[in-house]
This record gives sequence, structure tokens and C-alpha cells, in this order.
Amino acid sequence: MTGSIEQGTSRTHGNTHILHFLVRLPRPMEKVWPALATRDGLAAWCTPADVLEPHLGGAVTLRDLGSGRITAWDVERVAEYTVEGGGRIRFHLERDGDEGAALRFTHEFQGDVESEQGWRARFERLVELFEPAP
Repeated sequence: MTGSIEQGTSRTHGNTHILHFLVRLPRPMEKVWPALATRDGLAAWCTPADVLEPHLGGAVTLRDLGSGRITAWDVERVAEYTVEGGGRIRFHLERDGDEGAALRFTHEFQGDVESEQGWRARFERLVELFEPAP
């Protein structure tokens, strides 16, 4: 199994933008979780996490995205960061077959904070982290 990024979608409701991606990774959920929910994991593909208190209500500062709180936290399944100026960033992991994980990603924000292309580039780095060695 190889990783893949399925077509991202973007919707707008008033001045709120919502990006969705489905990213399939060739590793089990417990191997993928640290990439979404630890300082080192996020820094490897997304952005440095200058602060990350891994629990519901914990503080979070994602260098390129903003500072705020963890607004959903279900270990090995859901990490949601709501950051000032950057909106709500949600990572939801599901099993994908026997050996894989499916990441359902949502970014809800106002203004022109992020783009589909920016997140696609991040997810390409994430997929590369989990690709089998040649």
C-alpha cells in the first residue's frame, strides 16, 4: 500500500472557508498519530509546534498557523487545534484496511489564511514520511 492524497475540496459559507482532504497512509493509526499530535511529529511535515499541551483544553502554538487551544482530543483518533487568526484545524484518523490509516482533515477559517495548495504540499510531505523505503 502506498500513501495518497485524494482531491481536496473547498467550500465557502459567508466569510467562512472550509477545506477538506482525505489522506491515505500506509501505516496503522498508532504509527500515524504522533505525526499529528506531538511537537516533533508536526514539525516534521506541517509546521513547528512551539507549544503543545497534549490534552483537551491544552495550549497550542503552531508557528505558521497561530496560537490557541486544543478543542478536541481523542488519543490515536482526533486532534483538533483552534488557533487565533488560523481557525479550526482538525485531524481525524480512521483505520484503512489491515495496515493503513485514513486521515480526514478539515480546516475551517475566515479570510485568506491558508490555501488548498498549501495544505496539499504539507500532506505530500506527510505521505513521504510514511512511504516504505525503496
